[in-house]
Amino acid sequence: MRRVVALSVLLVAGCQTAEPVKVAAPFDAAEAAFIRKEGTARIDGHAFLKKPNGSVMNAAGERVWLIPATAYAKERMAALYKGQKFAPAGSIAAQPGTDPRYMEFTRSTKAESSGRFTFDKVAPGSYFLATTITWKDSETDVVARGGSVYETVTVTAKEDRIIKVIVNGQ
Repeated sequence: MRRVVALSVLLVAGCQTAEPVKVAAPFDAAEAAFIRKEGTARIDGHAFLKKPNGSVMNAAGERVWLIPATAYAKERMAALYKGQKFAPAGSIAAQPGTDPRYMEFTRSTKAESSGRFTFDKVAPGSYFLATTITWKDSETDVVARGGSVYETVTVTAKEDRIIKVIVNGQ
């Protein structure tokens, strides 16, 4: 009986949708427009999470987003991640009410199997780098582990080398 109750709790928890976030700041396309400019900077990153046993899970094949750190994006990220740089799996979902232009002013790439990724020709500005890293420890796991992570990066146009970034939620 206890197993049935425990399994039911897990199933219900896994089916719950993330709570919608409210963003008071309006999306300003002009504030985000720098992402569409061609710059000279290159960002090389590695996205991963450490499991409790110390092994590393990479963002293999996951989409990595480069998001202009506008007032709208800052408020949205603060609400989604609740002041942290990591949000557990399932706590962030598609957000109803997100300004549709928000995603039009982002760039994305896919991480390699090692969790490494690159953005070329990045224009000066402040950005968020965000991705999701999830896994199941066994085929019988009902709920995914891991979650969504982000990091901030600033491009100044004075860089004389590649900008290296670790995205691991810390």
